[in-house]
Amino acid sequence: MKRIKKMTTARLVISTSVFLTLFYNVAFFRNVAAIYPFSSANITFIGSVALIFTSLMVVLITLISSRYTTKAVLILILTVSSLAAYFMNAYNIIIDADMIQNIIETDVSESMDLFSFKLLAYFLLLGILPSICIYKINIEYGSLKTEFFTKLKVMCISLAVIAAMFFNFSKHYTSFCREHKPIRYYANPAGWIYAAGKSIKSIFNDGQIVVAPIGTDAEIPSTDIDRELIILVVGEALRADRLSLNGYHRETNPLLAKEEVISFTHMYSCGTCTAVSVPCMFSIFDRDEYSNKKGRASENLLDVLHHAGVNILWRDNNSSSKGTALRVPYENFRHSDKNSICDDGECRDEGMLVGLQEYINRTQTGDIFIILHQMGSHGPAYYKRYPKSFEKFTPVCQTNQLEECTVEEIGNAYDNAVLYTDYFLSKTINLLKQNTSHFETAMVYFSDHGESLGEKGLYLHGLPYYMAPDAQKHIGAMMWFGDSFEIDKDSLKKKSVHAFSQDNLFHTILGLMEIETDIYDKSMDIVNYDK
Repeated sequence: MKRIKKMTTARLVISTSVFLTLFYNVAFFRNVAAIYPFSSANITFIGSVALIFTSLMVVLITLISSRYTTKAVLILILTVSSLAAYFMNAYNIIIDADMIQNIIETDVSESMDLFSFKLLAYFLLLGILPSICIYKINIEYGSLKTEFFTKLKVMCISLAVIAAMFFNFSKHYTSFCREHKPIRYYANPAGWIYAAGKSIKSIFNDGQIVVAPIGTDAEIPSTDIDRELIILVVGEALRADRLSLNGYHRETNPLLAKEEVISFTHMYSCGTCTAVSVPCMFSIFDRDEYSNKKGRASENLLDVLHHAGVNILWRDNNSSSKGTALRVPYENFRHSDKNSICDDGECRDEGMLVGLQEYINRTQTGDIFIILHQMGSHGPAYYKRYPKSFEKFTPVCQTNQLEECTVEEIGNAYDNAVLYTDYFLSKTINLLKQNTSHFETAMVYFSDHGESLGEKGLYLHGLPYYMAPDAQKHIGAMMWFGDSFEIDKDSLKKKSVHAFSQDNLFHTILGLMEIETDIYDKSMDIVNYDK
């Protein structure tokens, strides 16, 4: 391959940094401009931000590059940053440690939902082509002493530029750094490099995880002579404000409205992505105490139920249980070899109900706890999440490139997915009704997190909890009880308007299953606490 002209390391690093600032940080500067709109008063400040941004990248890349790593480092940064630029520009999401965890745990099917020709164009134009150019450059290296002092000079000049900009616009930067910290997450590549480093550090610091047992004293009291059959449906990306049960102006819950369903109108998630929320809601820790390390190092709700002798089955039509169901029977319904209800490459949630009655019939002793993990309203391809017969709200966004659709089209596709969830939950209730003569039956539904549908330019989910909008945290949640289940429904309906969170799930399920254990906290049990 023919080499192009010679270039010093310093010149290559500076050129690449300028290129990154100009073409990979549209989302960053879009958010800056939202706070400081382009005007004669702000244009010089925004220019100073660009200078500081470029200078910081020069310092960063200079520090991590050497004679043997410069090209590899730059090519890695350009290729990954091209993908980060696409997702930040298209969906206004950020790449933090939680998002990286989510990416790692995403399966091939979910990844394909995110693929588009626009993504490919970003990767080719901003990733591959610049990388080829860098590969072909003949870097002119000096002696070790010359390279060291050149690096030192470049970094000193860059730091001087940064200091000068801060000094000249000190009033702007004082408020900018104090009041608009979330914008730093949009810095590309600094944001994802920091997140990746944090994730790698966490992996090495965790070492070998030893799972600590909890609730080993759990038991079903001898006075509980009735068998419980409870189905917990873990939903996907269902916002509370898109349920007609909660007052949404569209009829997205026509079937559930016919059932005696109790909807909890102020339920909040533990996280803003599946990789955090699912293990967190099953853990004994509340949101403020929970971490990925703590969750993996401790048994969860399913283990406690197992200690008590409950029969447990997890069926999954999502990517996975995110480590929650590692020690209980688990069935994957993402593919047609297991799921008998699939069309157009999509396996439907209702397929998880097929054969479930046979499982219940085979389980002739003990209580039964079944978890159904939905595909639900998983984005961005909402139009794929439901059969065409459920396309009630039109026109719909029929692409995963949400920025190409109107907010109305995105909302229509999303609401159709909610309508299909209504159907799925109705079928789940009908299954439970068939078993009310032999069990105390109940269905509990919790979505894992919410979803942004284009409001304020935000899409999907996964923003850090403190900066995420309510749409990503305020989730759909409901309960249904069979006639044989001894519960004060009127009292529970009154409680349903109170503020709850996924922190309550652990103790609520223990209460419903009538499990006796020292770790049970009645004050956290939605059904049984007194208020």
